[in-house]
Amino acid sequence: MITSMKEWTVRRAALGCALIVIAGISASAQDPQFTQFYANPLYLNPAFAGTARCPRVVMNYRNQWPALTGTFVTTSASYDQHVDGLNGGLGLLVTHDQAGKGTLNTTTVSGIYSYQQAISRKFSVKVGFQATYFQKSLDWSKLTFGDQIDPRRGFIYQTNDVPRGGSVGNADFSAGVLGYSDVFFVGFAAHHLTEPNESLIVGTSKLPMKLTGHAGAAIPIGMKGKYGEARTRISPNVLYQQQAAFRQLNLGLYVDHGPITAGVWYRTRDAFIALIGFQADKFKFGYSYDVTTSKLTTATAGSHEISMQLQFNCKPKKRRFRVVACPTF
Repeated sequence: MITSMKEWTVRRAALGCALIVIAGISASAQDPQFTQFYANPLYLNPAFAGTARCPRVVMNYRNQWPALTGTFVTTSASYDQHVDGLNGGLGLLVTHDQAGKGTLNTTTVSGIYSYQQAISRKFSVKVGFQATYFQKSLDWSKLTFGDQIDPRRGFIYQTNDVPRGGSVGNADFSAGVLGYSDVFFVGFAAHHLTEPNESLIVGTSKLPMKLTGHAGAAIPIGMKGKYGEARTRISPNVLYQQQAAFRQLNLGLYVDHGPITAGVWYRTRDAFIALIGFQADKFKFGYSYDVTTSKLTTATAGSHEISMQLQFNCKPKKRRFRVVACPTF
């Protein structure tokens, strides 16, 4: 029986850490998510490597449910560019995910190649291949358990639980395809094709394959500027993901006007997402906030995400290079 608010607090903290252990050691994992999907294109689909033609550097930061004990923080950085001699793009993607304030950490390093083929004067296809090495580790010293709790003085005892975990590393492979014109695009990606083992204890815990389908369009509206391009465009989008028993459907709409982008997404049964982005020359910055609509409600404080992108100049291409007409956030 809980005798004080302090005991309730420490028990809740212990429960939070226990859930992290269960998720990280014995259950099937689920990939971290970024809700600024197109502000982290290589993470979404390896076929996006080189789609901006010139060198591009992208950085992303996400803090999910900061009001809960053991918040989830994910960061990523990527570089990609088109290479004429390879008729495609090359990319490098690094991600780091931590749960429980560094209790469970996952780091991945991926190399990506995408091949581009023009199907017609108005439609092109890119096929991307991704090879990844990941390492997952558990810091047992940061875990707390119920047998450490004194009803009055909190966590003062040593646990009788036997330390487990440590770290595990493995190779992983993914692929994607992207079809696009000057107006619309459609893509599909399959991550973790070999479903590698990521168990931190004796036994096998496969990383489930993740399937992603996405599509959208860029529709110009209003008056055109002095260079003949519309200053305003709307971009409806849909994205579907499935990983093991986890499924989600995302419906979104972006509005671009000059250097400003505003967007809203609805993630079914989970959250509304509001986004604002700004572009100045070759630099882009975006911020988004997930408003939780599930049973967790406002107790999570939502999720905050920041993206930054730097686009470098390069020598003009002799023949026309078709850029994907997808949102930048």
